[in-house]
Amino acid sequence: MSSSYWSRYHLRANRRKFLGGSLAASAGVAALALAGCGDDDDDAVESLATPTTGANATTVPTDPFAGAKRGGTMRLAIAADPPSLDPYVTSNAITKGNAQYVYSRLYKNKTKPGLAQSDVAPGPDLAESLESTPDGLVWTAKLRPDAKFHNIAPVSGRAVTSDDVRFSWARLNEEKLGQRAQVDFVDKVEYPDAQTIKFTLKAPFGAFRNILADGTLLLIQPGEADGKYDPKSIQIGSGAWMWDSYEPNTRLKYKKNPEWVEKGFPFFDAIDLSVIPEYANRLAQFRGGSLDSLSVEPLDVIDARKQIKGLQFSSDLTPSSSIIFFESDPNAPWQKDERIRQAISMAQDRNALTELAYENKKLIEAGIDAKTQWNNVIPVGHQSVWLDPQGGNAGDGAKFFKYDLAEAKKLIDAAGANGLEVKYQYSVNAYPLSFAKIAEATIDYLQQIGLKLTVEIQDYATVFGQTRLGNFKGIANGIEAAFPEPGGLLTRAFTVNPQNKGKVNDPVLLDLTLKQRQELDVAKRREIFHEIQRYHATKMYYVPGQYGAGLSWTIHQPWMRMVNEVRTIAGGTSTAQETLPYRWSDNA
Repeated sequence: MSSSYWSRYHLRANRRKFLGGSLAASAGVAALALAGCGDDDDDAVESLATPTTGANATTVPTDPFAGAKRGGTMRLAIAADPPSLDPYVTSNAITKGNAQYVYSRLYKNKTKPGLAQSDVAPGPDLAESLESTPDGLVWTAKLRPDAKFHNIAPVSGRAVTSDDVRFSWARLNEEKLGQRAQVDFVDKVEYPDAQTIKFTLKAPFGAFRNILADGTLLLIQPGEADGKYDPKSIQIGSGAWMWDSYEPNTRLKYKKNPEWVEKGFPFFDAIDLSVIPEYANRLAQFRGGSLDSLSVEPLDVIDARKQIKGLQFSSDLTPSSSIIFFESDPNAPWQKDERIRQAISMAQDRNALTELAYENKKLIEAGIDAKTQWNNVIPVGHQSVWLDPQGGNAGDGAKFFKYDLAEAKKLIDAAGANGLEVKYQYSVNAYPLSFAKIAEATIDYLQQIGLKLTVEIQDYATVFGQTRLGNFKGIANGIEAAFPEPGGLLTRAFTVNPQNKGKVNDPVLLDLTLKQRQELDVAKRREIFHEIQRYHATKMYYVPGQYGAGLSWTIHQPWMRMVNEVRTIAGGTSTAQETLPYRWSDNA
């Protein structure tokens, strides 16, 4: 079996093997060593070729999909219903995740067998090319002539044109959603013909391809979504998977797109996403064989491998994190005195929180080297630009990361905040159990430094969705979105943006955020990221939490194939388009 998309790719000659599955190394995880494994380099892609005979012998790449089986339904689970099916009316992570099954982008994060997540880079999706002028100000995309929308009325399989990109770009820039700030560096967009889109930027932006590949931003909808059907209740795109049906509180169903631009894929005929709110129930469903893959808590990997012969599992270090953020009222105590924010950071025992959430000691006992690292305002998962708060280059603000209750209490007393009554809010549904553990433990930390808390656990869809947009009183704890391109996180956090959770308005951070966009030199841009983290640590507008600083785990049934060999950026982009089309089941 072969395809033009995959024919040039080689498999690794050697892979780490553990319990019948190769373990996926995550971006930037320096040592994910397993007891009893070999010492081969996980990042070295080698050619596994079959020589021919004769005087002019050549080599032929091994087909990574030889023996792949077609058919069947991939069974997955989500924790809650999406509040809408339309990715342009909400920033809800569940809606965005489901949208990625259906909608293509101009670019996506290209994957292949054997590619380390740290080597994943943007490549063409609906656009067959993207060229820039030498000054980096004008970028011209050419659409693939074979790109078609799904054969669902009223769109009915017609070709994708630049008019659809025009419509989708306008939706992305609607004021009410607030994502326009992620693309406000674009001065204008022109559409010279049906196949061409021309972006003119306000200033050079080296990560422009990454923005187009972001699975939460420019998702291409047909123009018919403007009144001819309701994208809130039906999804029509051009991606690997086609909309089938949705039963609220039960499941979403998708079927493969036989006209997808990557010919020969997907292998599965369909995907069934069951809505299962309770984690214990999801785990029971997996153990009973009713789910094919499942995101799990760390120790459940150890337990599951004892119960299921041939269990496969993978890990990643997601470019996401938890943060404590603050009511933006300028008269609020923590806005008038940064010492309160600094004290809250010093009250966090980050090593203890990591152990609570990820149980690294037990993983190490099981033969897995799980490192304890601390998130900065840039998460650990963005290793290329993350600044280690425990390192020698962290600056004066490093002291505010260190657990020191005595000093934290002194700061609270000096700010006159001892006995301050505060509403503390967070959500647990739709978030992993590891986050819930951290959010709950934080209550005690805050109380120990003299804050009097009123605790409110909020429903994610109906309440916390507004809290996380900055519409709240008091202090909140939540998960920051995973951005494939770390500059997107800074744009959300430090610019004029409806999704700026703390409504932070610091001219130093704003200036540095704009500078990193325009810097084309990789080393110089990295140093700007480091400068941002050093400066922010002295202010603590967002107190970095430890969710995402440990490895996240997914387990897969023994019959699943290509679950680890094809990988994408950990947690920061769509797996629905980037990895799921290339999986298959031996049970098909």
